[in-house]
Amino acid sequence: MSEIFSPKQRYELWLRVELTVCEAWAEIGEIPRSALDRLRQARVDPDHIARLEERVGHDVVAFLDSLAESVGDDARYLHRGLTSSDVLDTALGLQLVRAADILLKDVDRLSSDLRRRAVEERATLMAGRTHGIHAEPTSFGFVLAGWLDELDRGRQRLVTAREDIRVGKLAGAVGTHATVEPRVEEWALKKLGLKVAPVTTQVIARDRHAAYLTTLAVLAGGLEKFATDIRHLQRSEVAEVREPFGEEQKGSSAMPHKRNPILSERICGLARVVRGYALTALEDQALWHERDISHSSAERIIFPDACTLLDYMLRLMAQVIEGLIIDRDRMKANLYRSGGVVFSQRVLLALVQKGMSRQDAYRLVQRAALSALDGGPDFKTVMGQSPEVRERLTDGELAELFDPAFYLRHLDVTFERLGIEPALASPFPPAGEGRGGGS
Repeated sequence: MSEIFSPKQRYELWLRVELTVCEAWAEIGEIPRSALDRLRQARVDPDHIARLEERVGHDVVAFLDSLAESVGDDARYLHRGLTSSDVLDTALGLQLVRAADILLKDVDRLSSDLRRRAVEERATLMAGRTHGIHAEPTSFGFVLAGWLDELDRGRQRLVTAREDIRVGKLAGAVGTHATVEPRVEEWALKKLGLKVAPVTTQVIARDRHAAYLTTLAVLAGGLEKFATDIRHLQRSEVAEVREPFGEEQKGSSAMPHKRNPILSERICGLARVVRGYALTALEDQALWHERDISHSSAERIIFPDACTLLDYMLRLMAQVIEGLIIDRDRMKANLYRSGGVVFSQRVLLALVQKGMSRQDAYRLVQRAALSALDGGPDFKTVMGQSPEVRERLTDGELAELFDPAFYLRHLDVTFERLGIEPALASPFPPAGEGRGGGS
């Protein structure tokens, strides 16, 4: 990824654009074909171009002057009818397409990891949490399936953004083709693997670039969401999952016991940077008339940085998921740590089904649940001792309401929607049994 945005690669892409335009001019007889072979011998020298730019104050002019010194008189055929942004924007399009291809490979690796771990943990019971508070039972595989689904949507957005940015512009100073014939633009861009931007000014409209960077920011935000969940689940009081931690790794210079979720925290921090770059790209949309260069200085930073950061973040998250330690026993213990109140809705619905008004059933169940949360007898015991409950539910019916397998009975549907066949997924544990051991 760094190579794509290196000065040498940038100048080589500029040269590629210039030579392709020369070939297009030669196709219609405006440039002698004999000059093409000599022009193709041109080589870029980043250091020389940098020294020239210090003198002339213009990067494309310095680039062309450097080429002129290397190819001699034939340099007059370079940049025929073009303006700087023809070269810059077309080359940037090539860079961003290549960057998207790398990011798509990163996404596919992470997607594969999430899919595998979701299957492995499909029946791993844990407490679902809303507002950070126990809600109802779920499975860690179901949580991972949600991450996978979000990542798949991010991939589709990136495919769309890649196609949207896969355009070039070779239309002259204000985009009117006054100095470059449309057929030259069409021929050259087709050879470069780019589409023609239908209407341009001196630059390609920056809504395309804003959409591209916003897509990267949304992907980064998804990674931040995953990382935030991991950080919460690794807290000492929860301790349900743990990032991989090297044998010689140190968590703190002062406290030898520390094993911190630093990889997930790193992802969260970098997501903020990418979001900031997206805001800059959105602000770059509004340029004066046919162009100004208020966007240019920012783009030299935001595109290389955002693409490189997201590349790193995706790879880092893949490492976290691949090495994630999952304590299934702790997940099950935490599920019951709140006194069984995670089953309150089933009891509520059962009482309503047996003829109690919803308002009365809610008050009865809430009173028992809050008492359990405040350190009283567990929720199931209180419910079993309640005269209102006993006159409506048998002991067997009440016990069935506390079977956690009930909450996982439709997971086949979710996994099938994700394209994961039920046969590939782990079987549910029998009712009342958990899955022991960490992984």
